[in-house]
Parts: sequence; C-alpha cells; structure tokens
Amino acid sequence: MKLDAMADLKICVQDDILEGLKALVGTIKLPVVCKDTDSVQFYLSSKKKNLREENELIWWPPEPVLELARLAVDSGSDPDAIHRVLDPTVLPIPDVEGSKENRCELTRTPYGRRFISQELNSYLKFLFEVIAARGPSIGLDVSLNRYDFFHGHLFLATKTGRLGILFHAKEYPAYDKEVFPYNMGYCQKGSTVTYDDSMNFRNILWLAPFPSKSSKAWEAPGVLVVLDARPGGIIYRDLIPQYVNFARTIYEDDFGDVVVDVNYLNVGGTVPSYEIFIC
Repeated sequence: MKLDAMADLKICVQDDILEGLKALVGTIKLPVVCKDTDSVQFYLSSKKKNLREENELIWWPPEPVLELARLAVDSGSDPDAIHRVLDPTVLPIPDVEGSKENRCELTRTPYGRRFISQELNSYLKFLFEVIAARGPSIGLDVSLNRYDFFHGHLFLATKTGRLGILFHAKEYPAYDKEVFPYNMGYCQKGSTVTYDDSMNFRNILWLAPFPSKSSKAWEAPGVLVVLDARPGGIIYRDLIPQYVNFARTIYEDDFGDVVVDVNYLNVGGTVPSYEIFIC
C-alpha cells in the first residue's frame, strides 16, 4: 500500500495519528525571511547553530533545496528530473569503518554521486547532523556510524510529488540470543548497537516545503518528524509489515517513488570525516 506523504500529514490532526509522530522541529505557519545564499552556505558549514536557526533551515531551506522541491512537483514526479541535477562524477565507495574487511556492502551500488549544487550536499549533511543531535530529546539515541545511522531514501510522494527522505537509524543491531536473535549478514558483524525501546523511533521522515502548483507560493513548510512505531500504536499497526516488525522497519516505497539512496559515511581514519554518497 502506497501512501501519499502530503496527504498523510494532512490527516495528522487526528489524535491517533498525532500520537505516532514525534516532532524533531516544531511547526510553523508563516514563512520566515530566507537568508541569502552566501550566509546559508556559511551557516551550513558552521558548527555553531542555535535551535531557532536550525528550525528555520527545516521549515524554509536554502534556495537550491526549494528549487529541487519545486522541480519534483513541476516535473510530475519524474525521478529523472532529480537524476539530472546530480553531478555525473562517479565516486567509489571507500572502506567505511572496516566494512570491506567484513565483506560488508553498505550501499546499493559500489559507487555514489553528489548533487551539482554544493549547497544541496551541505543541506543533506545538515539533516543527518540535526537528527543525531536532537534524537535524544524524544528517546532516539543514535550514532553516526555504519551500524546505526548512515542512510536515508529520497522519494517523490505518490500523488503530489512532494520531495521527502525516509531515514533509517539503528540499521544493524548487535546479535543477542535473548533480545535480538537475528542474523543480518556481514554488515552486522562487530555491531554494538543495542536493541531497546529506541528501535521504535528508527524511522525519521523529512518532507521538503510543498510548492503551489498554480503560483510561486508555498502551501506548506518543511517537516522533520520521527515515526513512533511502538507496538500497539497506529504506525506499528498500519505501516510496519509483520515480517519485519521486530526491526520496526517502515519501507520508503510506501511513501512514494524512491529516487536515490542518500548515504552519510565516515570515510576518515582515527579522526571521523563524513561525506555524502548518493546511490
């Protein structure tokens, strides 16, 4: 069953749906004043961010992100329109935290790409960082590493074309014969990710601002929420397939047409260094 991401959030006024959402960024009704491109680029590269500025970057992202969001809708949800704004340069996926030694293939393909716009790439990094930083506030303790939080799936919503990313954290919990007796292959080897209640929050949804189809206006700001998949809740009941309910996995193609995977990988040595790879 495919869901329309835009319509899905419109019905969030219902109490049972609201109980299944944990906001990482509060809601806003009126547009804020957009920063100029140079200041946004400086801000995205800066480590010093306050909560209000982070919120504004979720509600109303930099112009290249808004352009991509409008392109998604204006193209009629055409994945190729997104592919065409990727830099054609092929980037081999390097060894990530010993992944090659363990024969672990983290990504869909052995190579990745990036957007032509460096600001788009910086914004993707920002999303990973802000999720990791704010997760503990709602009970999601994540680490940016290859066992835990390193990827998301960029999609175009089924009916509206709204641009979104479904992120997955807690990707490879450690094998434990008592609490997680599941073998997940080579990439699980060496994991120290604990299987606990925070697994309920492993699905994080970002939606870009939604453009009007009849004008240059915007119908809705950006959104960043955690989907609470605790057993007994509406998310668990309606979105978690029974065969993966132990992993609390929501599949990205339930929200729309998947365009690319977005990976944020630690390619550093003793000093972490994270880079975007789009596959």
